[in-house]
Amino acid sequence: MAEIRRLLDTLLPHPRANRDPVAHALNWSTWRRRRQAVARRCHYRKRTSEHEPLLEYNPLVAGEMGVRFYAAAPIITPDGHRLGTINVLDTKPRSITEDDTATLADLAAIVMDEMELRLSALRALRDEQEQREAESRHAEAERARAEAERAAREQAEQDKAAIAAFASTLQRTLLPPALPVVPGLELACHYRTASAHDVGGDFYDVFPIDGGRWAFFLGDVCGKGPEAATVTALARHTLRAAAQINPDPVTVLSALNTMLLTDVTAGSRFCTALFGLLESREGSGFTVTIATGGHPPAYHVRPDDSGAVWVRAVRPKGGMLVGAFPQAPFAQTTFSLTVGESLFLYTDGLTEARTTQGAMLGEDGLTGFLHQRTGPAAAASLIEDTVTLLA
Repeated sequence: MAEIRRLLDTLLPHPRANRDPVAHALNWSTWRRRRQAVARRCHYRKRTSEHEPLLEYNPLVAGEMGVRFYAAAPIITPDGHRLGTINVLDTKPRSITEDDTATLADLAAIVMDEMELRLSALRALRDEQEQREAESRHAEAERARAEAERAAREQAEQDKAAIAAFASTLQRTLLPPALPVVPGLELACHYRTASAHDVGGDFYDVFPIDGGRWAFFLGDVCGKGPEAATVTALARHTLRAAAQINPDPVTVLSALNTMLLTDVTAGSRFCTALFGLLESREGSGFTVTIATGGHPPAYHVRPDDSGAVWVRAVRPKGGMLVGAFPQAPFAQTTFSLTVGESLFLYTDGLTEARTTQGAMLGEDGLTGFLHQRTGPAAAASLIEDTVTLLA
């Protein structure tokens, strides 16, 4: 502003009382003359209405201001566009020199610089506002995305929990709630599925037949999930029902084989199974008869007098998968289980599991584990040591 004042003082050096320049836009009737003045960089001098008829009705000339001097310089952008003019007016006639014209042009340039600075500031402000708005939109989108992901995770966790609860409930219906109390015999078991979200195909049960006889079975339906659960339920029901009619192990497995081949709910699924009959002996111990249908062998475990453990695989020859062939043969064997001895039953999930060292247990690993145990052959301790062996 000080620079503009200085340039104005250069153009109008007279005392300012009643002589201050007035920047005022001319009306449309004088626009053409102003443009001509801009183009020629000239000024208007005092003219009477007789000499300039167009000025007679100009309010700047004929009105209260009584303008008698006018000079202008164009405001031009760097690329040549004319935005308007800088005007100098006075109520006294005067002459304008080339220096005055240059000064007026400098004044126009200063105005243009100020306009460019203001425009640049406005652009910077607008860019900043747009950037803030973009950042705000981005932040809002990120919040919405995070909220959607959180909701999806919560829904997934809820679905996962619901599936796990459903699988657990269904699994419990396929297993006995507790093992019965068998006089003279200790029972223990451990059941663990590969995933809490899948229903396993393994099944087992122990139940009375009559008097001093008890039946037990252990099996594994191929596959997992609801379809395997259907076959598991069918197998448990068939084994228990068949045993009440005729508890002979081979006869019971044959009944299950027929049922799996004829029941439409079983589809093409088959299973492995081991069915046994316990008959208490006079005095102590049990006579055990076991029939197998493609199932891994049971292990008869007995500590000897030297403190070592004697382990024998109970593997009747000839037992085939249950539900695979119409005339599948099944084999059985009979032996005695005396005081201090144990019968170890399992499914292939045990031998396929990883130990704490990361290696697959396998049949050889299981046999070696049973041989190397130094603890008692009691059922509970044997199950507990086996669980500890696994990862």
